[in-house]
Amino acid sequence: MGEFTTIMARDGHEFQAWLAAPPGRARGALVVVQEIFGVNGHIRAVTDGFAAAGYTAIAPALFDRVRRGIELGYGAADQQQGVGYRKQITNETALKDIAAAAAVVKHSGRTGVVGYCWGGSLAYLAACELPLAAAAVYYGRVGDYLERKPRCPVVYHYGSADHGIPLSEVERIRAAQPAAPVYVYEGAGHGFNCDQRDSYDASAAALARTRTLDFFARYVAGSQPA
Repeated sequence: MGEFTTIMARDGHEFQAWLAAPPGRARGALVVVQEIFGVNGHIRAVTDGFAAAGYTAIAPALFDRVRRGIELGYGAADQQQGVGYRKQITNETALKDIAAAAAVVKHSGRTGVVGYCWGGSLAYLAACELPLAAAAVYYGRVGDYLERKPRCPVVYHYGSADHGIPLSEVERIRAAQPAAPVYVYEGAGHGFNCDQRDSYDASAAALARTRTLDFFARYVAGSQPA
Protein backbone atom coordinates (compact mmCIF):
# COMPACT_ATOMS: atom_id res chain seq x y z
CA MET A 1 0.00 0.00 0.00
CA GLY A 2 2.72 2.45 0.97
CA GLU A 3 6.01 3.46 -0.59
CA PHE A 4 9.26 5.07 0.45
CA THR A 5 9.57 8.81 0.04
CA THR A 6 12.38 11.23 0.88
CA ILE A 7 11.76 13.91 3.51
CA MET A 8 13.97 16.43 5.30
CA ALA A 9 14.42 17.32 8.96
CA ARG A 10 14.88 20.90 10.09
CA ASP A 11 18.64 20.40 10.41
CA GLY A 12 18.88 19.54 6.69
CA HIS A 13 19.13 15.77 7.10
CA GLU A 14 17.41 13.96 4.21
CA PHE A 15 16.03 10.52 4.97
CA GLN A 16 13.54 7.93 3.87
CA ALA A 17 10.08 7.38 5.29
CA TRP A 18 7.44 4.78 4.48
CA LEU A 19 4.29 6.71 3.58
CA ALA A 20 0.89 5.07 3.21
CA ALA A 21 -2.35 6.81 2.21
CA PRO A 22 -5.81 5.72 3.35
CA PRO A 23 -8.29 4.38 0.79
CA GLY A 24 -10.61 7.36 1.23
CA ARG A 25 -10.61 10.69 3.00
CA ALA A 26 -8.10 10.69 5.85
CA ARG A 27 -9.42 10.60 9.42
CA GLY A 28 -6.15 12.13 10.58
CA ALA A 29 -2.48 11.17 10.50
CA LEU A 30 -0.20 8.83 12.43
CA VAL A 31 3.57 8.66 12.76
CA VAL A 32 4.73 5.07 13.30
CA VAL A 33 8.05 4.85 15.15
CA GLN A 34 10.25 1.84 14.52
CA GLU A 35 11.86 -0.71 16.80
CA ILE A 36 15.64 -1.13 16.74
CA PHE A 37 15.24 -3.22 13.59
CA GLY A 38 14.65 -0.37 11.16
CA VAL A 39 11.68 0.30 8.90
CA ASN A 40 11.53 -3.37 8.02
CA GLY A 41 8.70 -5.47 6.64
CA HIS A 42 6.90 -5.55 9.96
CA ILE A 43 6.92 -1.79 10.49
CA ARG A 44 5.85 -1.22 6.89
CA ALA A 45 2.96 -3.65 7.40
CA VAL A 46 1.93 -1.93 10.63
CA THR A 47 2.01 1.43 8.85
CA ASP A 48 -0.07 0.07 5.98
CA GLY A 49 -2.51 -1.31 8.55
CA PHE A 50 -3.08 2.11 10.08
CA ALA A 51 -3.58 3.53 6.59
CA ALA A 52 -6.19 0.85 5.89
CA ALA A 53 -7.93 2.01 9.08
CA GLY A 54 -8.28 5.48 7.58
CA TYR A 55 -5.16 7.39 8.58
CA THR A 56 -2.35 8.88 6.53
CA ALA A 57 0.50 6.92 8.11
CA ILE A 58 4.24 7.50 7.93
CA ALA A 59 7.21 5.63 9.39
CA PRO A 60 10.46 7.63 9.41
CA ALA A 61 13.68 5.66 8.89
CA LEU A 62 15.51 6.84 12.00
CA PHE A 63 18.60 4.76 11.26
CA ASP A 64 19.24 6.71 8.05
CA ARG A 65 21.35 9.05 10.17
CA VAL A 66 23.76 6.15 10.65
CA ARG A 67 23.36 4.21 7.41
CA ARG A 68 20.59 4.22 4.86
CA GLY A 69 18.35 1.29 4.09
CA ILE A 70 18.79 -0.68 7.33
CA GLU A 71 16.27 -3.51 7.62
CA LEU A 72 16.95 -6.13 10.25
CA GLY A 73 15.32 -9.39 11.30
CA TYR A 74 14.71 -10.55 14.85
CA GLY A 75 17.55 -12.99 15.48
CA ALA A 76 20.26 -12.47 18.09
CA ALA A 77 22.79 -11.09 15.62
CA ASP A 78 20.29 -8.63 14.17
CA GLN A 79 19.29 -7.53 17.65
CA GLN A 80 22.91 -6.86 18.57
CA GLN A 81 23.36 -4.89 15.36
CA GLY A 82 20.19 -2.89 16.03
CA VAL A 83 21.33 -2.02 19.54
CA GLY A 84 24.57 -0.71 18.05
CA TYR A 85 22.74 1.55 15.61
CA ARG A 86 20.36 2.76 18.28
CA LYS A 87 23.25 3.85 20.53
CA GLN A 88 24.45 6.19 17.79
CA ILE A 89 21.23 8.20 17.75
CA THR A 90 20.24 10.54 20.56
CA ASN A 91 16.63 11.04 21.56
CA GLU A 92 16.84 14.65 20.48
CA THR A 93 18.02 13.66 17.01
CA ALA A 94 15.30 11.05 16.64
CA LEU A 95 12.67 13.62 17.64
CA LYS A 96 13.82 15.86 14.80
CA ASP A 97 13.00 13.12 12.33
CA ILE A 98 9.68 12.31 14.02
CA ALA A 99 8.77 16.00 13.86
CA ALA A 100 9.67 16.10 10.17
CA ALA A 101 7.48 13.07 9.50
CA ALA A 102 4.59 14.67 11.38
CA ALA A 103 4.98 17.83 9.31
CA VAL A 104 4.68 15.84 6.07
CA VAL A 105 1.28 14.39 7.03
CA LYS A 106 -0.25 17.27 8.99
CA HIS A 107 -2.43 18.19 6.00
CA SER A 108 -4.52 15.13 6.90
CA GLY A 109 -5.65 16.68 10.18
CA ARG A 110 -4.71 15.93 13.76
CA THR A 111 -1.61 13.79 14.10
CA GLY A 112 -0.87 11.02 16.57
CA VAL A 113 2.20 8.89 17.16
CA VAL A 114 2.57 5.19 17.89
CA GLY A 115 5.86 3.47 18.69
CA TYR A 116 7.15 0.01 19.48
CA CYS A 117 10.00 -0.86 21.88
CA TRP A 118 12.60 1.88 21.27
CA GLY A 119 9.93 3.59 19.23
CA GLY A 120 7.59 3.36 22.22
CA SER A 121 10.04 5.33 24.32
CA LEU A 122 10.37 7.87 21.53
CA ALA A 123 6.59 8.08 21.14
CA TYR A 124 6.37 9.06 24.80
CA LEU A 125 9.06 11.72 24.39
CA ALA A 126 7.33 12.98 21.25
CA ALA A 127 4.13 13.33 23.28
CA CYS A 128 6.06 15.47 25.74
CA GLU A 129 7.91 17.63 23.24
CA LEU A 130 5.88 17.86 20.01
CA PRO A 131 2.43 19.29 19.18
CA LEU A 132 0.62 15.97 18.77
CA ALA A 133 -2.97 14.94 19.43
CA ALA A 134 -2.32 11.52 21.01
CA ALA A 135 0.34 8.86 21.51
CA ALA A 136 0.37 5.06 21.85
CA VAL A 137 3.31 3.36 23.58
CA TYR A 138 3.91 -0.33 22.97
CA TYR A 139 6.38 -1.87 25.45
CA GLY A 140 8.53 1.24 25.56
CA ARG A 141 10.84 2.04 28.49
CA VAL A 142 9.63 5.38 29.83
CA GLY A 143 10.51 5.12 33.53
CA ASP A 144 13.53 7.39 33.13
CA TYR A 145 11.41 10.10 31.50
CA LEU A 146 8.42 10.33 33.82
CA GLU A 147 9.50 13.75 35.06
CA ARG A 148 8.56 14.97 31.58
CA LYS A 149 4.82 15.41 31.24
CA PRO A 150 2.95 14.51 28.04
CA ARG A 151 1.22 17.35 26.25
CA CYS A 152 -1.41 15.00 24.85
CA PRO A 153 -3.26 11.82 25.94
CA VAL A 154 -1.14 8.65 25.97
CA VAL A 155 -2.18 4.98 26.00
CA TYR A 156 0.26 2.26 27.12
CA HIS A 157 0.53 -1.45 26.26
CA TYR A 158 2.78 -3.88 28.17
CA GLY A 159 3.11 -7.63 28.53
CA SER A 160 3.08 -9.20 31.97
CA ALA A 161 5.90 -11.55 30.91
CA ASP A 162 8.16 -8.84 29.47
CA HIS A 163 11.51 -9.58 31.10
CA GLY A 164 12.96 -6.25 29.97
CA ILE A 165 10.26 -4.05 31.50
CA PRO A 166 9.29 -5.11 35.03
CA LEU A 167 5.74 -4.58 36.22
CA SER A 168 7.15 -2.25 38.86
CA GLU A 169 7.99 0.21 36.08
CA VAL A 170 4.47 -0.13 34.70
CA GLU A 171 3.14 0.71 38.17
CA ARG A 172 5.34 3.81 38.21
CA ILE A 173 3.65 4.95 35.00
CA ARG A 174 0.24 4.40 36.56
CA ALA A 175 1.24 6.36 39.63
CA ALA A 176 2.68 9.23 37.59
CA GLN A 177 -0.26 9.39 35.17
CA PRO A 178 -3.34 8.03 36.95
CA ALA A 179 -5.71 9.22 34.22
CA ALA A 180 -3.87 7.40 31.41
CA PRO A 181 -5.03 3.98 30.20
CA VAL A 182 -2.24 1.51 30.99
CA TYR A 183 -2.95 -2.02 29.72
CA VAL A 184 -1.07 -5.15 30.76
CA TYR A 185 -1.59 -8.32 28.69
CA GLU A 186 -1.37 -11.45 30.78
CA GLY A 187 1.31 -13.86 29.60
CA ALA A 188 2.49 -11.61 26.76
CA GLY A 189 6.19 -10.91 26.38
CA HIS A 190 8.24 -8.13 24.86
CA GLY A 191 7.40 -7.53 21.21
CA PHE A 192 4.04 -9.29 21.47
CA ASN A 193 2.63 -7.17 18.63
CA CYS A 194 5.15 -8.38 16.02
CA ASP A 195 4.10 -11.47 14.07
CA GLN A 196 7.72 -12.01 12.99
CA ARG A 197 8.96 -12.57 16.55
CA ASP A 198 8.85 -15.67 18.70
CA SER A 199 7.14 -13.56 21.35
CA TYR A 200 4.18 -12.76 19.10
CA ASP A 201 0.87 -13.07 20.93
CA ALA A 202 -1.99 -12.89 18.45
CA SER A 203 -4.76 -12.30 21.00
CA ALA A 204 -2.81 -9.59 22.85
CA ALA A 205 -1.85 -7.92 19.57
CA ALA A 206 -5.45 -7.90 18.34
CA LEU A 207 -6.81 -6.47 21.60
CA ALA A 208 -4.06 -3.84 21.77
CA ARG A 209 -4.77 -2.81 18.18
CA THR A 210 -8.49 -2.46 18.90
CA ARG A 211 -7.77 -0.34 21.94
CA THR A 212 -5.25 1.77 20.05
CA LEU A 213 -7.63 2.39 17.16
CA ASP A 214 -10.41 3.32 19.58
CA PHE A 215 -8.02 5.72 21.31
CA PHE A 216 -6.98 7.35 18.05
CA ALA A 217 -10.60 7.49 16.88
CA ARG A 218 -11.35 9.58 19.95
CA TYR A 219 -8.34 11.87 20.06
CA VAL A 220 -7.11 12.05 16.45
CA ALA A 221 -10.15 11.41 14.26
CA GLY A 222 -12.84 12.51 16.72
CA SER A 223 -13.93 15.73 18.32
CA GLN A 224 -12.32 15.07 21.70
CA PRO A 225 -10.03 18.00 22.59
CA ALA A 226 -6.37 17.03 22.39
